[in-house]
Amino acid sequence: MELNKVYISEEKFVSLNEPIDISIPLNPKEGPLAFHIPAPRFEPIRVGNFIGSVALGGSANCENLMLNAHGNGTHTECLGHISKERITINQCLKKFHFLGLLLSVNPKKIANGDYLIDEQIVDLTQIPEGTEALIIRTLPNSNNKLTAIYSGNNPCYFDPKLTAAIRLKGIKHLIIDLPSVDREEDEGALAAHHAYWDYPTKPRYDCTITEMVYVKEEIADDSYLVNIQIASFESDASPSKIILYKIN
Repeated sequence: MELNKVYISEEKFVSLNEPIDISIPLNPKEGPLAFHIPAPRFEPIRVGNFIGSVALGGSANCENLMLNAHGNGTHTECLGHISKERITINQCLKKFHFLGLLLSVNPKKIANGDYLIDEQIVDLTQIPEGTEALIIRTLPNSNNKLTAIYSGNNPCYFDPKLTAAIRLKGIKHLIIDLPSVDREEDEGALAAHHAYWDYPTKPRYDCTITEMVYVKEEIADDSYLVNIQIASFESDASPSKIILYKIN
């Protein structure tokens, strides 16, 4: 018996010893930033004569972490991101493994100069039945995504009609390599978020959006087993780790 081999059907399996990490680490020195949110800060705690740094003479390393999940690297958010009610990612995400599909797309330039992803760009007919997670990789796929400063640069975004169609297709976990599904400056409408979560009409509490991943070129468009890992934050979003497993 191979403990690392997990069957997801009678014939198909994944190898747990071959994870593909598509998340971007939280790094105070470098990493993507969005929405004019400052870089994260990790600082040793100071209490009385104690300092939480062995390098500075302390007995142990113990740091305060200052960050904002929405602007500091890979993060997963829930309906609470746009709701009046306080709804947290820890309340919403109760399952962590999903059948997923990776699609690469070329955003189109529209009349106002923006780059948009819409239903003409994403062929939803490619999504196999039973797929719950959709990973969108935008092209060109430079490793600049690991350190991009998106603030004030109006990055590519999704047409709300597309996020509504993704919802109707049964996708519960949308994973993208952009800082948001919505336009950076949209007067607070967040129309693509609302369309995806169907809020406030019929809120989808068990659905998430993960932003700012990086899917390397050598990872092929295909179906994968997707693992979404979060910290148990009682907040609308959490830094996250997204792992893909090739289906054999």
